[in-house]
Amino acid sequence: MALIENLQWRHATKAYDPTKKVSQENIGKIVEAARLAPTSSGLQPFRVIVVESQEVREKLIPGALNPECMRDCSHLLVFAAWDKYTPERIDTIYGRTTEERGLPEGRFNSYTDMIKQLYASQTEDQHFTHTAKQSYIGLGLALAQAAELRIDSTPAEGFNNQIVDEILNLAKLGLKSVSLMYVGYRDAERDWLAPMKKVRNPIEDFAIYI
Repeated sequence: MALIENLQWRHATKAYDPTKKVSQENIGKIVEAARLAPTSSGLQPFRVIVVESQEVREKLIPGALNPECMRDCSHLLVFAAWDKYTPERIDTIYGRTTEERGLPEGRFNSYTDMIKQLYASQTEDQHFTHTAKQSYIGLGLALAQAAELRIDSTPAEGFNNQIVDEILNLAKLGLKSVSLMYVGYRDAERDWLAPMKKVRNPIEDFAIYI
């Protein structure tokens, strides 16, 4: 029941204590949880940008709907997805998979040929819709790992993607921002949500058994 207890503990923190910093070890664990997330065809079509620099976060504040969280959190994680699928990207991950598993070269060619053909028939907008969805799996696991460590966090879609993409030069990496995750420790006096009861739909309304 540890995971359930951790999820009951966490909430979307509304105010952070800027004097408290998350250790590099724990940031590493949170990022590792996202890295281990399952993804379609195992392609890992997203990356996590860890923004430690206060100077960079100050530049990002104009595009944030919760600027105080951006300013005061310990670290900002930006979940950014591939802008498109390409044969080269597919070959890179499957080449690594083949090598690390000690399999014959070309072991997955029939499968990679199939998914290359599939993505070739789609638009880049369709690609990004798919890769962005994959990134949310990583975000969810990162939130759960932070809760296990009793580190506060706030997932956010409320930001100007263009500002984030430009300041972080994501286009050069073939990435587009999808979501943010503020990480740190709550300011108990200013975090108005902290003392409130966690409210969700009752299980009988939420789960539908057929």
